[in-house]
Amino acid sequence: MGPMRALGHGVLTVASGVILLAGPALDATPREGAGSAEQSSVDQFLSRRDDPSSYSAFRRMNAENPGSGRSGWLEAVTDFSPESGFRYEILAEGGSEAIRSKVLRAVLEGEKQLVARGIAKSAIAETNYDFRLDGVDSDGLVKVLLSPRRKETALINGAMFLSPTDGDLVRVEGRLARSPSFWVQRVDIVRTYQRIEGALVPVAVESVAHVRFFGTSTLRMTYDYSEIDGRAVRP
Repeated sequence: MGPMRALGHGVLTVASGVILLAGPALDATPREGAGSAEQSSVDQFLSRRDDPSSYSAFRRMNAENPGSGRSGWLEAVTDFSPESGFRYEILAEGGSEAIRSKVLRAVLEGEKQLVARGIAKSAIAETNYDFRLDGVDSDGLVKVLLSPRRKETALINGAMFLSPTDGDLVRVEGRLARSPSFWVQRVDIVRTYQRIEGALVPVAVESVAHVRFFGTSTLRMTYDYSEIDGRAVRP
């Protein structure tokens, strides 16, 4: 596997799980001295099942590898439903063909394959993670540590951050539990969520992969939803 191909595989692994939302099956064990307000936020989070059953979203994707001087961008419409699975249509793209084919298009194709196989193995659930409350961060969000039960590239060793008022998931950040290849030494990822039309959905994903010989490679993807669960999203 060549370095550029390894770069694509590494970023693909990071972004292929971006549609995953935290399910209600968590079992977070509070740390000693955890405040009741913190635990309340976790309890609220656990009690909900508000994943969207279907959606349509416009995505803007950018990737850059300064070590090779390559960068590229892509815009696509993506759709998901239990009946049809995940589908995408590329509307426009530009920049390096290598970045576009080995990273950006590969991310969308990888997400399609992930959905087809089932996403339970990479969901934020007690079958995949151990959870521990870790206080409140500088933004006032409740921090819950995520410890993967297995070393897999689909899992993240890091933390999730919840709203203290309603327990909504705001952000997940950390490092892939396992490097995707020899060429990719480590991959850090941040997923940001927002409640839209009553559903909790990802709105942005950022990843940084450290690739041997090529240095740091970055990927950013944003979502603009037009429909969630059959309801049109207001601008």
